[in-house]
Amino acid sequence: MKFYDFLRGIAVSIIWVINGRIKYMNRDRIPVNENYILVGPHRTWWDPIWYAIAAYPKHFIFMAKVELFKFPPLAWLIRSAGAFPVDRENVGPSVIKVPVNELKKGNRSLIMFPSGSRHSDELKSGSLLIAKMAGKALVPTVYQGPVSFGQLFKRNNTVINFGEPIIIDRKDRLNKENIAKYTELIQEAFDNLDHEVNPDWVYLDPKREKK
Repeated sequence: MKFYDFLRGIAVSIIWVINGRIKYMNRDRIPVNENYILVGPHRTWWDPIWYAIAAYPKHFIFMAKVELFKFPPLAWLIRSAGAFPVDRENVGPSVIKVPVNELKKGNRSLIMFPSGSRHSDELKSGSLLIAKMAGKALVPTVYQGPVSFGQLFKRNNTVINFGEPIIIDRKDRLNKENIAKYTELIQEAFDNLDHEVNPDWVYLDPKREKK
C-alpha cells in the first residue's frame, strides 16, 4: 500500500507540472469507510489515474488488458498500482471474482468504465453484476478535461465531479428490464454531473474526429 501512495505522489507531481491543478466537485458524496465501485464514462486512457487521485485516500483496483502484462517490468508496475489482467477475447471468471472478493474482504475499491471502451457510448452490465454480488454502491463520476495528449499542456482545464451513490437492490434480478433501469440511472447521473460542471461541454472522441 505504501508503494501505491508513492506512485500517487509521483503522478500528482507530473500532473501538476503538465496540466496544472485538478478541480474536484462534490467529494462529500463519496462513501466514507466503505468500499464502492467508481464508474464513469471512459474519455481518455489516463482518466483511471485522474479518478484514483481524485478519490484519494481510498485505494483502487482496476481492470487492464492482458497485453499490458506481457512485459514483466510494466506488469510489476501496473499491478503495484492496482491493475489486474483481463483477456477481452477470452473473458474468464476472474473478471468478476477478483473485484468482488476485494470489495467484500479487502480495503480497496474498484474503478470501472461501464462502456468498456473509450470509443463506445453503450453501457454494459458488468458493473451492475459486481455491485450486486459484492453488495457495494456504484459512485457515478465524470471527467471533463483534455482528451488528447496535446491538450494536457493547456493547464488548469480538468474537473472531476462525483455523484450520489447508486444502490443495486439485492432483491432485483439482473434481467433485461432491471439492467435497462439501472443503466438508465447511471447514464442519467453522468449527464447530470456533466451539466453541473459545464452544461455546454461536449465530449468529442479524438478517434472519431480523425475519420
